[in-house]
Formats: sequence, C-alpha cells, structure tokens
Amino acid sequence: MRRTAARKAWPARVRRRRSTSTPTSKARRRAKGSSRTRPNSPDDVKVRHNAGKSLRLQVPRTAHARWKPEEDRPDPLRLIAESNAGRQSDLVPIRNARMAASLFGFYRGSATVMAWDLARTPVSGIEVLMDGDAHLANFGLFGTVERDVVFDLNDFDESEAGPWEWDLKRLVASVNVAARDLGWPRRDRHAAVVGCVEGYRGELRRLEAAGALDLWYQFLFTGRTSPQMRLDPSTRDVLRGAAEDAVQRTSETLLTQLARRSPNGSWRLRELPPIQVRISAQRAREVIEGLRPYRSTLPRGRRYLIERYHPVDVAEHVVGVGSVGARAYLVLLFGNGESDPLLLQVKEALTPAASAYLPRLPSEFRGHQGKRVVAAQMALQSSPDLLLGWTRIEGRPFYVRQLRNLKGAVPLDALRPKQFLRYVRACGEVLGHAHARTGDGARIAGYCGRSGVLDEALAEFAESYGAQVVRDHARLVRAIESGRWEARGEPPTGRVRKGRPRSAASRFAPSPPSRDTSASRKRPTSP
Repeated sequence: MRRTAARKAWPARVRRRRSTSTPTSKARRRAKGSSRTRPNSPDDVKVRHNAGKSLRLQVPRTAHARWKPEEDRPDPLRLIAESNAGRQSDLVPIRNARMAASLFGFYRGSATVMAWDLARTPVSGIEVLMDGDAHLANFGLFGTVERDVVFDLNDFDESEAGPWEWDLKRLVASVNVAARDLGWPRRDRHAAVVGCVEGYRGELRRLEAAGALDLWYQFLFTGRTSPQMRLDPSTRDVLRGAAEDAVQRTSETLLTQLARRSPNGSWRLRELPPIQVRISAQRAREVIEGLRPYRSTLPRGRRYLIERYHPVDVAEHVVGVGSVGARAYLVLLFGNGESDPLLLQVKEALTPAASAYLPRLPSEFRGHQGKRVVAAQMALQSSPDLLLGWTRIEGRPFYVRQLRNLKGAVPLDALRPKQFLRYVRACGEVLGHAHARTGDGARIAGYCGRSGVLDEALAEFAESYGAQVVRDHARLVRAIESGRWEARGEPPTGRVRKGRPRSAASRFAPSPPSRDTSASRKRPTSP
C-alpha cells in the first residue's frame, strides 16, 4: 500500500520540482532566442495591441472630438503670409486666387494654419512617418514598374515623423470640407467621415499581425479585386475609368500638349501662362546643370537609364495650390530619338509646415529637404517613381520625378453619394496601410479599437474644423475683395457653392489674364 501511495505521489513531487525549475528553463530559452519571444510572434502583436489599448486611459478616444480655436490662435491670413516667405512673389497672387476659388482650394493651401491647430490637439504618443498633407486631393493613381496602375498617396512635400492622429485628422477634415463644397448636409458629412475612419481602423486591424516584408508587397490595384478596396461595381468602374486615363498619360502623349516644334525643327516647351512660361537661358543652364548631381542620387542601375536621355529645353511650371510660388521646372529630354521623350519635373522642396511643432529633423534631411521628400515617398508609397531623386539649384533643395507618367486622379464631382462614401473609405484604408508600413500598426490598432468611438469623435472634430475653414476662407475672400490681398486668376466668390456645379477638389485653372511673361519675368534672379 505504501508503494502504491508513493507511486501516486511521485508525479506530484516531480511536478513540484519542475515548477521550481521553470523560470530557469524559460530564461535559457530566451537566451537561445525562443520563438515565443521573437518580435513578430502573435504574442508580441497582442502585447503591443494591448499597450496601444492602455493608452486610452491617458488620452480617451473621445478626447479627439473636442476642437475649438484657441484664444491665442493667430490670424490665419498672417500664417499663410508667413508661409509665402521664400516663394516667388509674383506667383503668390495666383496661389491666393486658387485658395479663394473654393473651400477645398483654401483647405489645400492652408496646411500651415492646420499645423498650428493640430499642435494643440491631444495625441496618443504613437509616431509614424506622416504624409503631412493627407487631404483627399493627395490620393491618386500611379503606374508601377510593371506598368500596372495602383491607388495610393501622391504628395509628400509635408512629410516627416509625427503623430498618426495629425494625418488622420487632416484627412477627415478634408472629407468634411469637400462634402461642404458639394452641398452635403451635416448628416451626410458625418457618415462620410465615419466611413473614412472605419476604413483606417479596419486596415490597421487587418495588417497588425502581417509580416513587415508582406506590407511592402501589397498594392491597391484599381483594375483587380483587392481585400483593401471593398468597392461596389459602379465605384470600381469610376476608378477603372480614371486608371484608363492614367494609362494614356505618358511622356509621349504629353509631348504635343506641352511642347511644339520650332521653325528650325527642334522641340521647345510651349508658353502656357500662367501654368508654364519660358525662363532665361542662364536659368535653363542652371537647371540642366542641376541634373548632374541628381543622377548620382539614383540607384546605380537606374543611372544607366537616365544617362540615355539628354535635355533639350526647360520651362517654369506652376503646380498645385499649396506649392504655388515654390520654384518648379519642367525639363524636356529625348532618349532614343524623338519618339522617346521624357518629361521631368524639378520641384523645390520647402520646409514642412508642421516642423515648427515637432522635434528637429535628422541632420541628413535638415541639410536637404528634397532628400526628405524622396525618402518619405520611398517609405509611404507602394510603388515610387522609377526616376525619383534630389539635387540643388542655386543652393536651393529640389527633388526630381517624372511628370504625370501613368498618373491620374479620381474626379470627386463625378462620384455619386454612395461612390463618394466608398471612395473616402478607400482613402482611409490607404492611409492606414501607409502608417502600418512606417509605424507600429498593432499599437495604433489597439488604441483605435473595434468600436465606433473614434469614428464618432473624429466626425465631430471634422464638423467643428470644417466650420472653422468656412470662417477662415471667408476672411481671405474679404481681404481680396477689399484689395488688401492680391489675387490673379479666377475671380473669388464669398459664397460656398451649393449642389454640384464644381468639384470640391478640382484643380483650379486660372483664366488667361495672368502673370507677366515679359523680359523682367525671364531674369535668372528670383524676385
């Protein structure tokens, strides 16, 4: 009996001995790099998810709903005027006209105003590489190296490391402002913003356990079924139509639009004021000379490609709304004969608007803002431009890319309400994917959660901020009408356009009475 009892007790004694030795065994496994402690293990994802979730105790998600202008909020026109420092002064009136043309135009050009406002909003403390200006007009269609068309972010001039909330708030406020320009009532604006945030949260939740390398292999193809783009057939048709237009937009098709043959048979860029104007021969030589150091910033293999092309002409090229006034040039090159044109955009890189409210940039980017833009595009965009690089011209930082090669935009005014809702959701998903690539997606997903708490909070924020944009835009219109601010281009109107007569995010096209193209405009020195 005693032997039987001993046998029954033996496993228990062994278990007790094993339990006392367990910590040592775990420590040994950790020292050997046990799979349980690998950074990408499911347990680690759960730990980071819960760490993000715990941040709600410090910054509740409902805290993001609150926004009202601070008592010391500066005059938005003063902030915009300060952002014009360093720009070409003769182009600033065009920028003013484009901003005054619509609420959305104002919103696009007033990143510096929103940066001041966002710096005073609550954040969870999780950082990502921000796009910095993730409004609806900065999403578009691009060609991959394989010549497929993908949907992604398309502007990185304001990019730098910062809170993920700033990017998302910039996006949701743009959804609200675009819906206001389209004449949508408050209920519909609310639904659009909620859908956008749902898309952002859902994408982060889908990707939080994905391998880091897997994130860089995922693309949002416009012509294929994708788990990221849950679009109805009619919306997919709109995107497919935009993609078909993008496929037709190549250097070959743009050549005859932007250039012409001169009487001696050579190709020259057209004079299309105020969008495209001639520059002096001296300035053109400086731009072409700037392409030499640009080549060295490309991967070695791609230098063989760019060296096959030789420049034949240069013009000044005005782009966008927020970028108007920054120096931008269009360079026409030919490779294997005149049937092989290449159009390069050489664009000045300015200091991001949010830099004043964030830690200093790394020294390599402080010394060259163009390098910062290129690094951000390489990190955030799923298929960066094949010829993306940077250079200096007259001591100023520039970055270089192909002009509109397989690039396109979705016409927001062509979207029906249901299509618009699905489109803004897709934009939220794209932003979530970009943040998962450059930040801790599991922590952000844990903070955002599965419920609609954050959706409702940001819908309230977007409504409040959209109302502020209306007031700020009205100040600009009054300043132009009173003569205190100069505007050249389409005459501004103080009324918000109702209905659908004009796209909320359409690119403003100034009317012909415009910028001076006399000899004084062609001087190599900047105003």
